[in-house]
Amino acid sequence: MARNLLKAGYALVVHNRSRGPMEEIVKAGARAGTSPRDVAGQSDVLVTMLPNSPDVELVALGKDGIIDGARAGLIVADMSTISPIVSQKVGRALAAKGVTMLDAPVSGGEKGAIDGALSIMVGGDKAVFDAVLPVFQAMGRTITHLGPLGFGGFTKLANQIIVAMNLTALAEALTLGKKAGLDRDLLLTALAGGLAGSKCLEQKRPNYLSNTYNPGFKIDLHYKDLGLIMESARALGVPLPATAVVQELFSALRVKGRGGLDHSGVITLLEDLAGAGS
Repeated sequence: MARNLLKAGYALVVHNRSRGPMEEIVKAGARAGTSPRDVAGQSDVLVTMLPNSPDVELVALGKDGIIDGARAGLIVADMSTISPIVSQKVGRALAAKGVTMLDAPVSGGEKGAIDGALSIMVGGDKAVFDAVLPVFQAMGRTITHLGPLGFGGFTKLANQIIVAMNLTALAEALTLGKKAGLDRDLLLTALAGGLAGSKCLEQKRPNYLSNTYNPGFKIDLHYKDLGLIMESARALGVPLPATAVVQELFSALRVKGRGGLDHSGVITLLEDLAGAGS
């Protein structure tokens, strides 16, 4: 995502807890910041991409955080997948310093990020969204303003329900095919051409054919998202029975030490259950 911003001509100041990724982007043309506070003081638009809600709170509101370096007029676009309730909390705190915030989680995986083809789901003030739209267009292809702050997050949680269930459905279907003796390449071709075709099938096909599940998006991270989904569902009074089952499958994968696999690796658990493992 940072590389695509550089390609689009934006001047970047970057900071990351791990030095390696930051140094890589500095070599590509960005400047290094020493802290979130430092980056905020040098930025008109500040983009965050972090693993979970506590990380966003720490970077935004903690010691040497964004709030300490922010000046009135700064726009913060948090592109992490976190609790929409936390997004709203952080947004209120930043607003007290004259800072506006958008929540703008993404979908499309590693390939979408590299290709600048992400789907970006945005919540927040429409005028602020319009101002930041060219920045989003450097990173994504489908950019949608959903409503107030937090609505981007709720949309991403809905997206993650569909992706997790789609990958689990693919895992069950391909495991059935394996036990029946079908050629997996031919099976995937047939499925892709009908109503069962999906972006998940298209993007994860190489994983299924090679039987390797190196992460584009880790099971650990999707399990985190499933937790956010169930937490939000309870708060809103929405039963999600199928999602709850998928959450337990992802939990079992983590117990087996497979949390670092790509989320399409849920198939390895289904194959184990069917006695069809490689």
